[in-house]
Amino acid sequence: MARSVRLVPALLVSALALTACGGGVHGTPGGSGVHDPYFPKAGNGGYDVAHYGLRLSYDPDAHHLTGTATLTARATKDLTAFNLDLIGLDVGKVTVGGETARWNRAGQELTVRPRKDLGRDETFRVTVRYSGAPETVTDPDGSQEGWLRTTDGALALGEPTGSMAWFPGNHHPSDKASYDLTVTVPRGLRAVSNGELRDVTTAKGGRTTFSWHSAEPMASYLATLAIGRYDITRSITRSTARDGLLVYTAVDPAEREASRAVLARIPEILRWAERRFGPYPFSSTGAIVDRAAGVGYALETQTRPVFPGAPGLTLLVHELAHQWYGDSVTPESWRDMWLNEGFATYAEWLWREDHGGESAQESFDALYESGEKTYKDLWAFSPAKPADAANISGDPVYQRGAMVLHKIRQAVGDDRFFDILRGWAAEHRHGNADTAEFTAYVEERVPGEDFEGIWEEWLYGEGKPEPS
Repeated sequence: MARSVRLVPALLVSALALTACGGGVHGTPGGSGVHDPYFPKAGNGGYDVAHYGLRLSYDPDAHHLTGTATLTARATKDLTAFNLDLIGLDVGKVTVGGETARWNRAGQELTVRPRKDLGRDETFRVTVRYSGAPETVTDPDGSQEGWLRTTDGALALGEPTGSMAWFPGNHHPSDKASYDLTVTVPRGLRAVSNGELRDVTTAKGGRTTFSWHSAEPMASYLATLAIGRYDITRSITRSTARDGLLVYTAVDPAEREASRAVLARIPEILRWAERRFGPYPFSSTGAIVDRAAGVGYALETQTRPVFPGAPGLTLLVHELAHQWYGDSVTPESWRDMWLNEGFATYAEWLWREDHGGESAQESFDALYESGEKTYKDLWAFSPAKPADAANISGDPVYQRGAMVLHKIRQAVGDDRFFDILRGWAAEHRHGNADTAEFTAYVEERVPGEDFEGIWEEWLYGEGKPEPS
């Protein structure tokens, strides 16, 4: 993510009145929330989702969404009930294994009790039918996520909690899954999402259905849906991971000319990134450029980053670097955001260094000497311990996170450092990792090197470290 406002969403949702179907739920849920240090109610315990099958229909004029979400999951313990995260929207029916299940609502929690208890390691399928006007979630700093209306459609963005505004699920980055998303929209509009477009059909009434498939695991906050009028460009580029890599871009016509030159450099950026970070981890790439001036940030939605207007080159580099760091290697919790943003920020430094700009050392030195003039809270807290939920995308996470990486590079030299970058992306490909795993990984790759000072002063330390 790259934000022009200092974001970090803390979910502000008023409690909903309890509603129930079939007499309420009396079983023991798997757990409402996974006790994330900043968003404790996000996600749910007791199961792991393998696949989301989403069938949606949206009418922009009426601002009405109709959805059927089918989740294929595995119970991680014996369950008599389990929770899904869902904000707003009206639930019409819930089934588990094809049988009607009892359910109730309380705040963002949809608690489901199947007719039969679920045993540990049992694979089950839960289907939720729902409809209504999807909500825009406003974060404490005024930034918005969830379901965002645009001039000709809508844009769904989910970091950190907004995806629960348009489909029920286990909405925490620690639970990744594959996706099939089928979306029906009025004639003349397109629906663009992650992964690959498998099918487009138009019914007699003129409504068009778009079917998207994402085979590689994806955290729900990286799922996106853009509905509107777009100019579509498809091309094939080289990749070390496969014979041909699809580049699919969708650009609002009003942003077409301003975006053309920068988006044309996606293949060049990816070839450079593969040399630095290793093989590209997904089956396609591209971008979505919409007219969404009120959003104020870009987001690294998987395979196809979203920009609220024509992006600059550095911003495009940042969001594409996230495909390795953040999308493929996803943080275990929201405390580990620097593993996303510090890495993507350092990618900006490397791009400039490799393309005739200032070196990474010069970027580091300038930030250390006077960075607080640009980033007022640069030394306010450590990258690995944001002050609170409103700061998980604060300046220390981005800028000091990049400085941590540069201190490692200074300590180990270029050859070992770039081996660490590539190895980290390879070892945790399509998985999750936390800060402790990263520091252990670095120490294992360079035995005998003392990193304690870097961890204490730069990664976890508060205030401006002494010069070294």
